[in-house]
Amino acid sequence: MGPAKKNIIGIIIEVRSTSSRLPNKHFYKINNKPILELMINRVKKIKGIDKIILATTKNKEDDKICKLAKKKKINYFRGSENNVTQRVLKSAQKFRLKTICTITGDCPIIDINLVNQLISTFLDNFSKIDYARNSDGLPNGMGCQIFKTQTLKKSYSQIKDNLEEQEHVTLHIKRNPKKFRILNLKHPKKYFWPNLGVTLDELNDFKLLKKIILYFIKRKKPYFDCLDVIDLLRNKKKHWLKINKNVFRKDELIRY
Repeated sequence: MGPAKKNIIGIIIEVRSTSSRLPNKHFYKINNKPILELMINRVKKIKGIDKIILATTKNKEDDKICKLAKKKKINYFRGSENNVTQRVLKSAQKFRLKTICTITGDCPIIDINLVNQLISTFLDNFSKIDYARNSDGLPNGMGCQIFKTQTLKKSYSQIKDNLEEQEHVTLHIKRNPKKFRILNLKHPKKYFWPNLGVTLDELNDFKLLKKIILYFIKRKKPYFDCLDVIDLLRNKKKHWLKINKNVFRKDELIRY
């Protein structure tokens, strides 16, 4: 037998410009930089990653996403706009990933420490699980998920024409715990604030995110974490919660 094939681990960021609620949102600027660029800087701090890939569409509007990927010296892949599951799978296959960690482009202040923890937990249990996530109880915009490329390939082959499962990359996996070995990583109570939205869906989300990011940049802490945000909004700037409190989250309608 030859040497074991390296487990190539990649972070795939799903991102496109044609959001119905806030078009071009990833290029709204904070501190003179697109919010997507700030997110990429953050993701580059995650440990043990072989590749970072922006998985976008073939639409002309997304040329600038590919341009930003080149500027930041990371990879990009262009695929289907609506079949995001296929787009992520093809991205992983093109760059020969064995393990995929997905973060949506709507999570610009993802917690580096929480991602590191999820990745290391998954790798420690690699032979026993197919998929892991850490989002239960966390603020909306702080969670991510990790799984084997082989798992996504198997899942995608079973989706057929289910548009909802094509759009939401791991929905079919989560709906089928008997077919896939799933781990839900739990966090201490201090992280629990599922009703807090620090994801980028609408303009009011951007307004809140901008305030949070600038607050920490001024304090020379650009890579603040989830607990920093919870402390800020619970104890120091509670009135900021009003900014995006009426934003409706579509993912709350998804059932699995």
